[in-house]
Amino acid sequence: MGSEHDEVDRIVGAWSAERPDLNFSPMEVLSRVDRLSHHLDRERREAFRRTDIEPWEWDVLSALRRAGDPFRLSPKQLLQQTLVSSGTMTNRIDRLRERGLVERATDPADRRGVLVTLTDEGRTRVDAAITRLIDAESDLLQSMSTHDQKRLGGLLRQLLISFDGKA
Repeated sequence: MGSEHDEVDRIVGAWSAERPDLNFSPMEVLSRVDRLSHHLDRERREAFRRTDIEPWEWDVLSALRRAGDPFRLSPKQLLQQTLVSSGTMTNRIDRLRERGLVERATDPADRRGVLVTLTDEGRTRVDAAITRLIDAESDLLQSMSTHDQKRLGGLLRQLLISFDGKA
């Protein structure tokens, strides 16, 4: 590592001077994760804006796209993947249907059920968005080697699993 300093170094240094009795190493990690999250959020919003979709639309459209051909899920499956309430999901599906990005149809296996399917336009939009997103995320990580990216990804996975286990 070089001798460069970032804003977190300055904040931790100031706190350490004021409160030398505390160990600020958690702040050194998690404040950086938080700051990176803000950069990533900005890049994602720009990638989605350039594709004329909102971040909430991305959540639904990408879940359908990842499902594979025929790009169809039940509202319950969409709820599980997007972690929003049932009412919110109904509203989102309605708005995406109005924009022509999804279709809603009765589930042939269960006449009481509904299936949501990605339209061709929805697939075009989500494919363009993921391409722009991957390009933007690659740019954010360009200062790190592939090896360091994999190593950091593994460390963050380990940390996230410990958080997810508490939920």
